[in-house]
Amino acid sequence: MFDYTFLWPLVWAEWPQLLAGARVTLEITILSMAVATVAAFPLALARRAGKGLSCQAATIWVEAARNTPCLVQIYMVYFGLGALGLHIGSYFAVLGAITFNNTGYLAEMFRGGLNAVAPQQFNAGRSLGLTAFQTYKNIIFPQVFRIVYFPFVNQITWAMLNSSLGMIIGLRELTGATQMAQSVSFRTFEFFVVAAGLYYAIAKSVQILARVVAWRAFRRA
Repeated sequence: MFDYTFLWPLVWAEWPQLLAGARVTLEITILSMAVATVAAFPLALARRAGKGLSCQAATIWVEAARNTPCLVQIYMVYFGLGALGLHIGSYFAVLGAITFNNTGYLAEMFRGGLNAVAPQQFNAGRSLGLTAFQTYKNIIFPQVFRIVYFPFVNQITWAMLNSSLGMIIGLRELTGATQMAQSVSFRTFEFFVVAAGLYYAIAKSVQILARVVAWRAFRRA
């Protein structure tokens, strides 16, 4: 017979701790996506070249990032580097691993976007006297941006959810903070229902904001 008594006041008493964890989750998501976006473009261009040492290095990065679990990547950064004498905290270990993971996915995403733009457009820009940088900036990248926009938004959500793996190495992001808070009262269900609600709220907020940005950026296209 179901006789469980919900004790929600215990959760609200720990609300500041949960919000602090959510803040760490947002920090890791934003920082990892920002760094990964910058790093992914050179990898995408190197992969698109199809030859050379830079292409091989980019391929190794992309294949390693996309074909190994993010949790294993976190372990490699946190424990692997520690075994080599380079000890870093859980925050930067998770940030580094998720950035590595995001970069691999974004590089392939950007490469697909670049391949979707007809190569004749690059040649046309060059024939007009534009430099390669100007051609990419004014002709190629605006089209790539539209092609990869919504997959990019999905990657933001994916990065946010992956940050929960930081709990395994003691990071007090949202899941870690929730685990710590519920360990006092053992009201696991109530605490993690609220944590799930916070994850959902963050994800939906990202999606709503993305739709607003898309409407403003693409409505004239």
